[in-house]
Amino acid sequence: MFKSIPALTFSLLLAAHDALAEGHWTTSWYAAPQPAWDATFALPMNVPARLDNATLRETVRLSAGGQRIRLVFSNRHGREPVRLGAVRVGPAGDPHAARALTFSGQAGAAILPGATVTSDPVALPVRPLSRLAVTTQLPAPTNVTSFHWGAQQTMHIDGAHVGGRLFLSAVLVESAQPVRTVVALGDSITDGNGSTPDAGRRWPDILAERLAPHGIAVANAGISGGRLARDGMGVSALARLEQDVLSQPGVSDVIVLLGINDIGWPGSPFAPGERPATLDELTAAYRQLVAASHVRGVRVTAGTLPPFEGALAGTPYAGHYSPAKERLRRQFND
Repeated sequence: MFKSIPALTFSLLLAAHDALAEGHWTTSWYAAPQPAWDATFALPMNVPARLDNATLRETVRLSAGGQRIRLVFSNRHGREPVRLGAVRVGPAGDPHAARALTFSGQAGAAILPGATVTSDPVALPVRPLSRLAVTTQLPAPTNVTSFHWGAQQTMHIDGAHVGGRLFLSAVLVESAQPVRTVVALGDSITDGNGSTPDAGRRWPDILAERLAPHGIAVANAGISGGRLARDGMGVSALARLEQDVLSQPGVSDVIVLLGINDIGWPGSPFAPGERPATLDELTAAYRQLVAASHVRGVRVTAGTLPPFEGALAGTPYAGHYSPAKERLRRQFND
């Protein structure tokens, strides 16, 4: 027999609803996690394989602003827990304004394998396009099996300069009104490989500058070596779509610029024995990506693949281009 909700329970539900209704959270900065690789791959990881009692210092540039922030740390591709010690965040260049973060009221947290941890909100008003400095202590021995390669942003590990990201995956900001987030899903072109380090000159950075006056956030989910239908320097776009795009708070749009590594990698030093990609394979993957996005109410904008003749010529990675691959690029764009 149906019983009415007790008055106390109903009051608690209303209070919880009111608390959730205080503000709207959106992704203002993002770095997509990648699985580590070994020395047999063509490129080095450029980050230590193991850390012990290390201090990480990272700088991130936000897209949207807000009155409070949360930080998200990821161990998506980890095989054991990652222990976070003290974490502090504040405006870049002003260490005296840094705030200590807590996780469910505690000063640190353990990120379980495959999981994320999200900090408690911290009252730190941030402006659009402002920069934050994040300092993270790793007090226990830590194997690096989940990270972000490159990103054209210098990280410091115990004072040493390193290119990449470790565990910090997102900065969320809270605003009084809902904020739309545009996710850029791509490869090295999106991740910014080749742009000026520490200068914010990736194309999603430029897009963020254009959209900031309209109150729209941009999350960069690019991975250098990323591919649409196959794993590369990260899992395929289809495999990471849910976590890197569709689960982002506030996401309304995704701009997809992927496929050139599906075409260029086979037969190159990156995938020397791999069979060539086919138009049917790429088309099917793209249609699945679109279908999954549309089901969640997310609009997809396709970026055509730019020409790549001469790419990596004269380097140890030559073989990326061929006339046959160029024909497939044109067919895919069509």
